[in-house]
Parts: sequence; C-alpha cells; structure tokens
Amino acid sequence: MRRAAVSVAISALAVSAAACGKAGDDNSGSDSSSSGSGGKSIGLLLPDNVTTRYEKFDKPYFEAKVKELCSDCTVSYANAAADPAKQAQQMSSMVTKGVKVIVVSAQDSAAIKSSIASAVSKGVKVVAYDRLAQGPVSAYVSFDNVKVGQLQGQALLDALGSKATPKSKVVMINGDEADPNAAQFKEGAHKVLDGKVDIAYEQSGLWKDTVAAQKMSAAITQLGAKNIAGVYAANDGMAGGIANTLKGAGISGIPLTGQDAELAAIQRIVAGTQSATVYKPYKGEADNAAELAVNLLQGKDIKSLADTQVTSGSGDKVQAKLLTPISVTVKNIKDTVVKDGLYTVGDICTANYAAACKTAGLQ
Repeated sequence: MRRAAVSVAISALAVSAAACGKAGDDNSGSDSSSSGSGGKSIGLLLPDNVTTRYEKFDKPYFEAKVKELCSDCTVSYANAAADPAKQAQQMSSMVTKGVKVIVVSAQDSAAIKSSIASAVSKGVKVVAYDRLAQGPVSAYVSFDNVKVGQLQGQALLDALGSKATPKSKVVMINGDEADPNAAQFKEGAHKVLDGKVDIAYEQSGLWKDTVAAQKMSAAITQLGAKNIAGVYAANDGMAGGIANTLKGAGISGIPLTGQDAELAAIQRIVAGTQSATVYKPYKGEADNAAELAVNLLQGKDIKSLADTQVTSGSGDKVQAKLLTPISVTVKNIKDTVVKDGLYTVGDICTANYAAACKTAGLQ
C-alpha cells in the first residue's frame, strides 16, 4: 500500500506526498488513456489518487518524457485507488489492449505477482516503479529507501540535540508492511536510532493519517505525554495526523519526522510542528522509468540505465536504478523544494504562515 532536478535541480522538479508515500482509501479511482492501444503503447499503473505525488507529478512527468523520447508512443494510464484487486484488473485490461510495456507502482507488491507473471507470459515487459513488485519484472526504478530511513533517523537525532540519549523515549510510526519500501525505511531508521534513543513504542500507521493519529494517541496513553522526546513518522501524511494528536494532547516542541516533502509538511516545518521531511525528486524517477520503458519497447539494452541489481521479495534478481533522496529542514527549504520549482515561496507562505516564514528567512 502507500509507507519523494535537472541535475538535482531539474530532475528534482517535483515531489509529493511517499513512500513512499501513503495510499488512500479513495473510492473514485482513475482509468484513463492518453492513447489508444497497440504496438507503441506504454502502460502506467499508479497505486492511489490520494497521495499528492502520483496525479500531480509522476503521471505528467512520465507522459512528457515518453513523448520526448518516442513521439509516436502513447501512454495508457490507470490508478488503483488503493485497491490491489482493481490494479490487477487494470493490468489485465492493458495486456488485453495490446500494451507492450507496463510501468507499475504496486499497491501490494506481493498481490501483484501473479498479474505480472501473466503479463510477462504474454510477451509484456514490466517495470516496477517506486515499489519493488514481486515477480519477473524487467527493471526497477526508485530511491535508495534504506537511505531515506537513515536521513529520517538522523534528522530526528539532530533535532533532539543533547536530548538524544539512550533513555530518551521515542515513538516510531512505520508504514504499511505490505509495502516493501516501508520495511526499508524502517531498516534505515533503526540503523541510525538504535542505541542512541529508546524506541519505546513502535507500530505501523498503514500510511494513513487517521491510523497514525490513533497510534500516537495510544503511545501518549502508554508512555505519558511528558515522557515522549520525539516521534519518527515514516511519511508526511502520517506526520500530519500525528501533529494534530500532539497538539490536542498539549505536546509541543518535540521533533517529528516525515517523508515526501508535501506542501503541508513544508508548512509544518516552517511553523515548527514538524522538524524534517525527505525530498525525493520525482521528476528524475519518472524520467528514468520512461526511458527504461521506451528502451524496453524498442528492444534496447537497459543495463546502462538500470546500473545496479536488487532482489525482490519473490527472489527475482532485478536490474535497478536507485536515486538519491534529500533531507529537508527549515534551513534548506529555499535550496531544495523552492530552488527546484516544486513550490514557490508564495505557495508555502500563505497568510497563516507569513510570520513563521519571515522568521525562517523565506520572506
């Protein structure tokens, strides 16, 4: 389930709400095609339309890059609306239409395995996007997800400062275990935090702000409001729910992490209710996926593009391209998400945040 610059400045023109982001419980879904079907059609299957990044950034960037690389190629698009069964049906439909290459960000990396195997048996090439789907995929494009977790953990320690001691109680709210990225974020964070602080409460927030808020409330009840030194949240969506719970409990001034560089998270960082997020330049991710898809469509070698190898949950060896994430705090907002054009200062510094923006040096 759900679990974000031309060099870094152009392939990073975008970010969003991941996990890595989170998947939602949206019922609307999306099935569309910017093309017909057939020989030069590339499919794009994204997991949900609640997470900001997918519809706002990934889809348009991917479509634009495909068009740049292959003027007579078309893109068939569908969004699973957080429903693994729906995504399986969407993949089957694309195969039936004659789509030759499918790029999929799996809603459930294990559940999609049989659909991928079926597609590949019919001569379709599959690229795993952002999440490493199980099955015989040809390539995988994502970020170094262990590094994401390490950046989150280090940001939490940095924000704790002298309070980062083995006795300091930290709450850890991880992503959904059905998302392989979530396990990697968790692994990276533990590498940094273990032994430095006391992870006194650890649960999955399922990439849902409401679930994360409930877990945070339970942690406060269990540990006591005054005994919580900081909170690790695996993404910005959950961090939003946690921030509201902390405010309701009268807890302020403690570090809170996130991921995806969502606009609301950047505003919380400016306001001081979230300490950091992780910016994942999604234009670079979408561009790399488009290039891999076009090369596969044209029968070209992809090893120069996918220059490393990873092993999926099904044991398959997969050629991969892993991009570099960036930690964002109040100190480098201008040099990251603003510089890359993800958000303008005006987007961030609305009336409610004007005073905080001045303090932060954004205005």
